[in-house]
Parts: sequence; C-alpha cells; structure tokens
Amino acid sequence: MLPTPEPAGAQILAHTETDHQLHSLLQQVRACSACAHALPLGPRPVLHISPRARLLIAGQAPGTKVHETGIPFNDASGDRLRAWLGMDRSLFYDTEKVAIVPMGLCYPGVLPKGGDRPPRPECAPLWRKRILEHLPNIRLTLLVGSYAQNYVLGKGGVFDRVMRFEEFLPTYFPLPHPSWRTGAWERRTPAFGATVLPALRREVARALQD
Repeated sequence: MLPTPEPAGAQILAHTETDHQLHSLLQQVRACSACAHALPLGPRPVLHISPRARLLIAGQAPGTKVHETGIPFNDASGDRLRAWLGMDRSLFYDTEKVAIVPMGLCYPGVLPKGGDRPPRPECAPLWRKRILEHLPNIRLTLLVGSYAQNYVLGKGGVFDRVMRFEEFLPTYFPLPHPSWRTGAWERRTPAFGATVLPALRREVARALQD
C-alpha cells in the first residue's frame, strides 16, 4: 500500500517552522561576541544558509573584503573556487541550493608575517553543530583548506587528501584553499585539473540535481 502524500499545506507549514527556527538561530549567531576581544575589525559573522540547501561549502574564515561586504567568497579566492566548480555567481549564492559556513564566522585578523590568522578556535565548537542541525538536506560537503579538513577528518595533509578525494565520497570532497598561493601547486599538479576538477563538478551536479 502506497503512503498517503503529505498535504501541500503541511509541507509549507513545515518549511515555515523550519525557517523560523533557523532565523532564530541566525539572530543568536549574529549577536555573538565570544571572540570580540580578539577580532581587529569586530564581530561580523558571515554565512549563507537555507534548510533546503544541498551543497555545503566549508571554508576557512572571512577575509577583509568579505568582512566589508558580508558576502562569503566575495574576493579573488572566491573567483578561483567558482572557476574550480564551473559555477557562476548566481548559483553559487543561491542559498536554496548552496550553503556556505566557514570554520570561523568572523574575520580573524592578520599574522605578524602576513596572511590571515587561523579561524578563532572558539567559533566552530560553539556554532557549527547547531548550524548543521538546520541543514538536513546536505548531500555533499566541500572541505576547503586545512582548517575545514582537519576539523572534520582529523589532522592530515591537504594536498594528499585532495588527490585521494574518492576515499571521502559521497559525503565529503576535500579541496585546497583557493588562494593565490595554491596556484603554484596547481601548476605543478596537472592531475588536479585533469582528474580532480572534472570529478568535483560531477559530484556537485549530483548533489544539486532534483
């Protein structure tokens, strides 16, 4: 006997309730001041999420341009990541399909010798699990860079994991951080473009398909 379809009104009500719960959580996230003492530009959590998203991008932490605009990956690293994905900005920022939750939600500042500081260690333990509980439809998570990979998979080599990406499917797809520094490695590693990127685009398409 086939199950009775859920009335459309009930589905809308469920969406409304889920959205309301997520909205409440986001208000708490945006009011967070746990790391305020250590943030040179002050707290400004940056994330894009919807309960209906199917692809999760787990990055590092916002840079200065992202902090200024409040738009994740709104910089050169984002351009490189979108090129890897073969994805335009309209799809990338469609929160109904793609969720973006970095390991650190706020800009952490700059190291004395240059380069951004690591994500604040308080952030992911405080918020990540609670946020992911509101993303029940995620089919694939892109672990972008060492901080995301180490938090989820344990310590290991970023580039080694990237080249062994098949071992982490269908749940995770490890990627290097898409900064300019990765460009040299990418040029030295033709297998990344020949093997990893085509597989990445196939897996992303699979995750997003209806």
